[in-house]
Amino acid sequence: MTKSVVKNILNIAVILFTAMFFSCKNDAKEVRDFLVDKNLPIGESFNINHMHTDSGRVDLKMQTPVMYDFSNRRLHPYSEFPEGLKITTIDKHKDSVTIEGEYSKSYTKTQVSELRNNVVIINHKERTKLTTDEIYWDQKTHYFFTEKRFVFYTPSDTIYGIGFEASEDLKKWWVKNQSGVIEIKE
Repeated sequence: MTKSVVKNILNIAVILFTAMFFSCKNDAKEVRDFLVDKNLPIGESFNINHMHTDSGRVDLKMQTPVMYDFSNRRLHPYSEFPEGLKITTIDKHKDSVTIEGEYSKSYTKTQVSELRNNVVIINHKERTKLTTDEIYWDQKTHYFFTEKRFVFYTPSDTIYGIGFEASEDLKKWWVKNQSGVIEIKE
């Protein structure tokens, strides 16, 4: 082959490569819309060990093996924790509450989280413990509620029932349908 033929072939290859390179573009909005249409998360995180501080004091610890970020949803953005979640809140007096579940979903706009499957909430100082299969946590009002079966342990009582509401620290609580022996102080 002559030099001019090789040069022409190289020029054609460069022009084709350049055209292909500039014709392939992905707009970030198009990618997000594609992920929404396919019901795919916009992000995935693994082995999270998160600590939140306020004025240099740790007030929340969160651990989870997997988190999927569905913040690309227009109406109801959320985060999903398909392999469970453990959150420990610590107040100024070093009192702590631990919240655990084998599955969780946290909605961004409403700040309501749903925990399911072997949910356990413990107030360590008050020595109270709630177990249930499903609970909702309103993080704006600092409030738990469920319509499912539960068992609530206090230092002196074990309460069984269906339907439970409580403050986030389990210090104030309401039982809807209960059974068990409850000690009443006069």
